[in-house]
Amino acid sequence: MRMTRPMMLALALLIFGTGAEAATDAVAKLKPQMDPPAAGPDLDLERAVVEYRPDLDLLVFEAQVAGIAGRTTPEARGAMDGAPVLGYVFPTTLKPSDVGFVASDGIVALAVTAHPDFDDTPLWDENGNRRYDDDGVTFHTHWVVLVPDDRMPGGLAVAEISETEIATVLPPTNPGMPMFMDSPGYSVVLKGKSLKVLVPASRVYGRTDFKFDAVVAYMEVGPSEDRPLLGVYQVYDVLSGDLSLPFAVEKVE
Repeated sequence: MRMTRPMMLALALLIFGTGAEAATDAVAKLKPQMDPPAAGPDLDLERAVVEYRPDLDLLVFEAQVAGIAGRTTPEARGAMDGAPVLGYVFPTTLKPSDVGFVASDGIVALAVTAHPDFDDTPLWDENGNRRYDDDGVTFHTHWVVLVPDDRMPGGLAVAEISETEIATVLPPTNPGMPMFMDSPGYSVVLKGKSLKVLVPASRVYGRTDFKFDAVVAYMEVGPSEDRPLLGVYQVYDVLSGDLSLPFAVEKVE
């Protein structure tokens, strides 16, 4: 299902109340600086599940698409300003403090992203070539905190902080960018229609009772003053249809 602007507003309204809609209606929307990847079966969600496996104390996030998971990636821009980011995203009811951030407002999402212009996981070598600075286009994981942004066609952006707050607001595995983003290094398994992320339950302080949704979105980096550092410009699909985060973690014995 293609995500519409009213659907995106639903999430903002659920979290922040009716004031979000009025603000969104009053501001002209920014256009992406790159052409987003074309919609297609690789970006069409069919199913999502989060399983808790007690024998391994492990959470397995899974999204299934109509095509091939991870096959579509964005074209490089050659610069950070406007650098494209494609993501399979799991918005959740987890709190920011459950994933290592300081307490704050917003919605915590596990984002599995690819972006060819930069590498923001300096601790991890996702493509296995024994280099740590060239993995951006390989799908990898981030925790982010999303907040409404009325400039965005998608209605949301990653919450920003000041440079001086990075060391105190974010976990030590953060990529050094002034926003609520962490690079936790979870394993991503892409196989056919399926994308899976393996998250030890200890990394979310044992929280296995949260709700979630699944979204496929196009984002861009915008370090200029008139754009958010990372905003949502297009949403290809949302599993629930209204971003109501209706799905519950399933315990697998």
